[in-house]
Amino acid sequence: MEHYLIIARSVTYAQRMQRALGLAGIRSQIYRAPRDLTDTGCAYAVQLSAPDLASALQVLHRERLDPVQIFLSQKGSFLEVRP
Repeated sequence: MEHYLIIARSVTYAQRMQRALGLAGIRSQIYRAPRDLTDTGCAYAVQLSAPDLASALQVLHRERLDPVQIFLSQKGSFLEVRP
């Protein structure tokens, strides 16, 4: 199953993202970002299903919670996506 990882600056920022998405009805989970995806060692990611990306980005932009990076995850590999 395809899903997106939206990289946040910190766990607190990821929690804010998850809360904003939840209030908009978009389900997500927080994970520590894989080390090889980001140059910031303590980054966290919010994971959501592929069909929810456009809506999620609108919510995050409205709440001024802009992501650091976005990756599409397919079968264990990651592809960076430009928002």
